[in-house]
Amino acid sequence: MSGSKVAMLLQSLSRRKPLEPEGEDSSFLRCLTTLDLVALGVGSTLGAGVYVLSGEVARTVAGPSIIIAFLIAAVASIFAGLCYAEFGSRVPRTGSAYLYSYVTVGEIWGFITGWNLLLSYVIGTSSVARAWSGTFDDLIGNVIANTLGKYAGMDLPGFSPYPDFFAATLIMLLAAFLAFGVKESAILNKVFTAVNILVLLFVILCGAIKGDITNWYTGEDSLPREQNNTSLNDTTNYGKGGFFPFGFEGTLAGAATCFYAFVGFDCIATTGEEVQNPQKSIPLGIVASLLICFLAYFGVSAALTLMMPYYLLSVHSPLPAAFTYVGWDPAKYAVAVGSLCALSTSLLGSMFPMPRVLFAMARDGLLFKPFSKMSKRQSPVIATLASGVVAAIMALLFDLKALVDMMSIGTLFAYTLVAVCILILRYQADFSEDSRVNKPEPFTVSGVLCPPSQATTRTSKNVSVLSAFMVFLAILLSLFISLAMESLHCLVWWSLLCVSVIVLILVFITLVIWRQPQSKTKAVFMVPFVPLLPTVSTFVNVYLMVQLGSHTWICYAVWMAVGLLIYFCYGVQHSVQK
Repeated sequence: MSGSKVAMLLQSLSRRKPLEPEGEDSSFLRCLTTLDLVALGVGSTLGAGVYVLSGEVARTVAGPSIIIAFLIAAVASIFAGLCYAEFGSRVPRTGSAYLYSYVTVGEIWGFITGWNLLLSYVIGTSSVARAWSGTFDDLIGNVIANTLGKYAGMDLPGFSPYPDFFAATLIMLLAAFLAFGVKESAILNKVFTAVNILVLLFVILCGAIKGDITNWYTGEDSLPREQNNTSLNDTTNYGKGGFFPFGFEGTLAGAATCFYAFVGFDCIATTGEEVQNPQKSIPLGIVASLLICFLAYFGVSAALTLMMPYYLLSVHSPLPAAFTYVGWDPAKYAVAVGSLCALSTSLLGSMFPMPRVLFAMARDGLLFKPFSKMSKRQSPVIATLASGVVAAIMALLFDLKALVDMMSIGTLFAYTLVAVCILILRYQADFSEDSRVNKPEPFTVSGVLCPPSQATTRTSKNVSVLSAFMVFLAILLSLFISLAMESLHCLVWWSLLCVSVIVLILVFITLVIWRQPQSKTKAVFMVPFVPLLPTVSTFVNVYLMVQLGSHTWICYAVWMAVGLLIYFCYGVQHSVQK
């Protein structure tokens, strides 16, 4: 390959999509209100995990301090949510993090982000459908599992024990409903979300009535003496009792798990071309949905640990066990209804954004053009049905437990890139006729430490380089903390010195970025405390990604290899920006 061709390829990888591309008219129906977005965000985020996760985390790692764990997780999540909110007000178009990356850091990063989002949405849809099927099967006495396991069992590695036809059918029915129109889907979502919220309010009220504050201050002498439990699913450690039975370390570990409970709000960002007033509705919808979800998680976990001592909680079905403990056994049927409604809204929330990201990538020419076709009802019908077929096949055949962590990588990668994009966008030069702003300038240390008062091309490049170095340091710090955890716990001097040096360099880079002049372009909503908030959000996301296992990263590498093959064989040649 000649040098000119290599230069053209590299240039094509970094080409950016304009904020307002010429000739790209929206063909979506603008019918969604702020209430629709809040219901979509709450329904997608507040899934069935609220009925299970609180008990599992409280029982095994946090105890009553799970309410603090949810508070920490909510603060970390709102950092990512605020970054999405600003982009939603600046770029009110379909595509979510894919589009935000495309217009800010270039085409290749936009494609990688979009491909990651498709991964997380397809696995999320499939796993939620399987959970819906399993919950329903439990209510009818495991008829589906017993019948299909007996007559259609699949004893193959990587595959599920039996083909889940119920889950696959559920996905295809929902895909057909979504293809029919967004307005009808929004109405259905609001109904299920309202029922779910009512059930959770009932649980919180029960906790207020039947709760006992002494369950938050259980003494160590009252803990069960039988520490050796042969059950594989139960923990053998009850901690030390009290509000922090596993120490504050346990609370932080619980917060890392609880962070995933707030994943889902990003589906709001894919509705940019279907909202009546996207600049105001998208930021408000994201922030309001995260606040409602935090209050729900906080209230349910508080009610659960007040009704029942944390060490007696059931890991698999904590709320029914808690109601039985306080003598309100029939209340578990309300929990079952709420759980199915939560799964329904979560399924809709996972399925809703997937065809919109697929549509946006196809419209830009990075994926196959037929996916950008719209129906007469102004819905991306082919993208919706195609994504439904893929998710249905995944739910039908594969063992999704091994793939769920891949969904986390896709989501956290998107969160990280959006946070970095906010830094780059806020410090971009304002293109004008002023020659001082646009003329090329050499790099100087004094220019970085003592920048001009107005953003220029040079200061914008400096921030881009510093942001990339900041991400590298976040990865380095996360890896070091993970690998040297025991040394840090024992306060070994060399481990503390290394962490201190990396943190100080991170703080220094953040201060240098803070000194750079920001763009004067304003938006309806803007992230506060820039660059501190995006930097913290980046570190949290990178740290959580580092915690995932090697098997997950190998599967993720295979998925990315397939995506990059599609991009270099098709997307580079057919890109609208070519």
